[in-house]
Amino acid sequence: MKNFPLLSLILIFIFLSGYFNAHASSLDPITEKPWQEVVISVTDLDRTAEFFKKIGGFKEIFRGQSSNSSIEHYGLSAQASAEELLLAAKGSDVGFIRLIRFDNSGYKEPMRPGSRAWDTGCYFSLMVRMKGLRNIYDEAIEMGWWTETPVAQISFGESTLDVVIFKGPDGVQIQGYDRLKPPLPKAFPEFDRISQPFNIMQMIRSRENSRQFFVDLLGFDTFFYGVPFTAKEEAVTPLGIPLNFTTKTKYRTAIYYPVAGELGRVEMIEFMDIRGLDHSDKCLAPNLGLLSIKYPVEDIQQTLEVLKERGQGSIDINRVKLQPYGDISIFSLSSPDGAIIEFYEQN
Repeated sequence: MKNFPLLSLILIFIFLSGYFNAHASSLDPITEKPWQEVVISVTDLDRTAEFFKKIGGFKEIFRGQSSNSSIEHYGLSAQASAEELLLAAKGSDVGFIRLIRFDNSGYKEPMRPGSRAWDTGCYFSLMVRMKGLRNIYDEAIEMGWWTETPVAQISFGESTLDVVIFKGPDGVQIQGYDRLKPPLPKAFPEFDRISQPFNIMQMIRSRENSRQFFVDLLGFDTFFYGVPFTAKEEAVTPLGIPLNFTTKTKYRTAIYYPVAGELGRVEMIEFMDIRGLDHSDKCLAPNLGLLSIKYPVEDIQQTLEVLKERGQGSIDINRVKLQPYGDISIFSLSSPDGAIIEFYEQN
């Protein structure tokens, strides 16, 4: 098998081996839990859900109309409405996928038109582990999903990995990782074919600005903070970099989480010498794509006080009825590139 430095040693190694813990925060994280769910704005709930339900065995745990308070939280007019479908991987209690279809909400546009990795803004892909990725690839294509590249197989040390980014309806991108050998860490939750999401990726303009947001403000810990990378030989990459540019293009990666663990990560990549479009002004409802992630907190008022002490300006708390959690208090922050991170307390 070919041994090639695809995606970057940065991305390969983080999914193949143990923790890299650099630039650790000296601050307490504002939450110690992984993100509870990802919210995806779509035009057809069942069309997108089919991928997770039919291939991954995900179960519906809620389907229904969004509450008026939820519509208001999204900043939409009183005439707007929405229907939601909440999916969960078998046996999981975090990493839910909330699909939402906004109606009577005005013009909806793609948050990230196209799939070019060097375009910045919003969330780029939702990351899951897979078993039998090449079979999943065939099933997904038959279902109407697509990929921008072939499945790439990576050899690194004693580990072998298949990687591809699936592109579904409304441009939603799901990044699949199939670790062929050695086995996954025992700490990672068991799954049959598609795991609960464990990470979500952003394409960013400045890694330092993102570090300040996630580490200096939110108090997150650092899983990985890599040096700039350029491939030493031409290779197909899931990021879709043109083949002859893989040995010329530099990019750098960072991954953060509230506390060490296999779940609840946020990842960002900064391309250093390719300039694309910036979509950071499109990351709001009712636009289509990966809309937000939600982290639970113990005490939302105390959380706001901590953020204020760290320099965060005024934040509005909304009271929202959100099934299956019931009544919650919630606020939203935007990363430097527009991606929405929400924090909520269950009342």
